[in-house]
Amino acid sequence: MRLIALVSALLLPLGQAVAQDYPTRPITMLVPFAAGGPTDTIARLTAAGMGKSLGQQIVVENATGAGGTIGSTRASRAQPDGYTLLIHHVGISTAATLYRNLSYDTKTAFAPIGLVTNAPMTIIARSDFPADTLKELVAYAQQQGDKLTYANAGLGAASHLCGMLFMTAIQKQLTTVPYKGNGPIMNDLLGKQIDLTCDQATNTTGPITAKQVKAYAITTKERLKSLPDLPTADEAGLKGFELGVWHGIYAPKGTPPAVVQKLTAALQAALRDPVLIARFNDINTEPVPQDKATPEALGAMLVSEVDRWAPIIKAAGQYAD
Repeated sequence: MRLIALVSALLLPLGQAVAQDYPTRPITMLVPFAAGGPTDTIARLTAAGMGKSLGQQIVVENATGAGGTIGSTRASRAQPDGYTLLIHHVGISTAATLYRNLSYDTKTAFAPIGLVTNAPMTIIARSDFPADTLKELVAYAQQQGDKLTYANAGLGAASHLCGMLFMTAIQKQLTTVPYKGNGPIMNDLLGKQIDLTCDQATNTTGPITAKQVKAYAITTKERLKSLPDLPTADEAGLKGFELGVWHGIYAPKGTPPAVVQKLTAALQAALRDPVLIARFNDINTEPVPQDKATPEALGAMLVSEVDRWAPIIKAAGQYAD
């Protein structure tokens, strides 16, 4: 019997044999942005939940710089053994065009594990801005053009992408003011030194509720539970306008399918956990449905978003290199 078991084990495909015992040591999850930001928070909550199912700790490591491409590059070059993961947001898809000399092909360099969240952004202005509705804002922006200032947190940031999408939708260029983070943007917006920005609801719900800023719309298909009176951009007149800050988890290309399957199962289990759901709700985001926390859904999203953003970025002529 022992001989038969030994022979059977030797005949197993290498990936399947490895996956049987996986994981046998801690896993590293790379976050390509600074500690304390929304992606870092989502990563740490998700890593803790997945670690419970896997029986191993997932250690979050911040590998920052170059709009998230340093962390992505490192992940693409890691051993495809399931011990190095990457969590990234919508910026992984836009970097494919923003950075023209990437060392990896965004569409093929990774083995998708699954989507995690899809958080809305909000279009906001200083509290004394003349327009009161999104339709009025669009009309005013089309009239004033580059006399209006739009703040973003740098090339490739979600606020940068939202601004490009907004200016493309209204067919008018505003004066773009780049910052080094969302904190300084909010300070200047509260101080009425800039006109407009677009930022994650995680950062804007407080100022909106306190009426410290003027809010016009959220950028996803459904309204936000914490801001039920704030319409979607589509409802408010910008038909088809949609931008969610979606997050996904990836492994390097070539990771054994059985390992990917274990990681996906752990992700799905984490996203069903009421504790994790409550923590996500605290930061104004929600886990994706189980059928979206799959390699197939994330892979399709990635390819679709790369193709969606490429013509917008090229038309704007804004590159990071």
